[in-house]
Amino acid sequence: MGNPFEMIRTIQFLFSFALLLPFLGLSQYTDVINSNRPGLSVSAYAVGKNVIQLEAGLRYEQSDHAALNTQSNIWGTDISLRYGLLFEQLELNYEGTFQNYKTTLATTQTSENFADFSRNRLGLKFLIYDRYKSELRSKPNLYSWRANNVFQLKNLIPSVSIYGGATFNLGDNPLYLGDPTVSYRAMMATQSKLTPRFVLITNTAYDRISTDFPELSLLVSLSYAFRNPKWSTFVENQLIDSDRYSDVLLRAGVAHLLKENLQVDVNMGTSFQNTPSRIFVTAGASYRFDFHKDDPKAIEDQNADENGGEIKKDAMKKKKKEEKRKEKEGGSGAEDVDLGPSKKQLRKLKKEEKRKNKGKKNKRDKKKDDGVIEF
Repeated sequence: MGNPFEMIRTIQFLFSFALLLPFLGLSQYTDVINSNRPGLSVSAYAVGKNVIQLEAGLRYEQSDHAALNTQSNIWGTDISLRYGLLFEQLELNYEGTFQNYKTTLATTQTSENFADFSRNRLGLKFLIYDRYKSELRSKPNLYSWRANNVFQLKNLIPSVSIYGGATFNLGDNPLYLGDPTVSYRAMMATQSKLTPRFVLITNTAYDRISTDFPELSLLVSLSYAFRNPKWSTFVENQLIDSDRYSDVLLRAGVAHLLKENLQVDVNMGTSFQNTPSRIFVTAGASYRFDFHKDDPKAIEDQNADENGGEIKKDAMKKKKKEEKRKEKEGGSGAEDVDLGPSKKQLRKLKKEEKRKNKGKKNKRDKKKDDGVIEF
């Protein structure tokens, strides 16, 4: 088992690391749940301060090893528990995969059963660079629908987060014989918004650092939001390199937003070698317990008109009508996914900007007039 105090020291280190991180960046909270499922890749962004998010699934895998002449049926469960800790850019994350193996030797037809963790780790993720921290980068181009919707090279510039954590090996785990109770894990996650519908995520991780068999993993995931943003799909490629096990895995699947705090998903995948050959399928869900509250902002730090400007006639009637329309279409939440403004919306935004600029100009002219002494 190793020294049990190693686990306590590791957890203490993680929380000390959190307290020493700088308070940078804007809020990572979104009105709609932002899940890492259905793939294994991890977003660069945190869930948001005081948000608790549970992501879990059931999985089945058929694994055949040509060299050992074995066939395995594997049932298991994946779980990820995420918590927005202390401030917006920091996330505490537990990830676990518990599996039940039934392995049959083809020559004798004898079977062996065992169950244990194939993944059991705790860590902290922190956003060090937010590509869209600047309000100018977040605003759409009001004069070009194409510029907002077509891929540009600058869109490859990603938001970046770093991760530090520990992997725990409890008991005599037959999957990781000889490993210490606690080993360490480091990762860098990047996220690029290629277009309003395409998002590219990469994870470069070095796991089980203090063991005899450290593991390097590279994940590349591309997701796409459909015209109805409640539906999305993804394709993911994973490269694993270790003296214990090396492989290239491919996954693909779909996710559906049922409510603003609930998402369901399904995915399947395969390996590219026969030692072992692997085919697996997973179905799961993500649920968010939303205790997030925006920090109060001083009036002098607020931008003019950021609360919507003057209240127009029949504004509340229009709001209620819009809410009823959303409910009729199948609930709210997905409409908040940012897929960029349409051409019609761009025209309205341009008119609104011209109106505001005209109002500001009139105010400046009035101030100049008030300061002039006429003879």
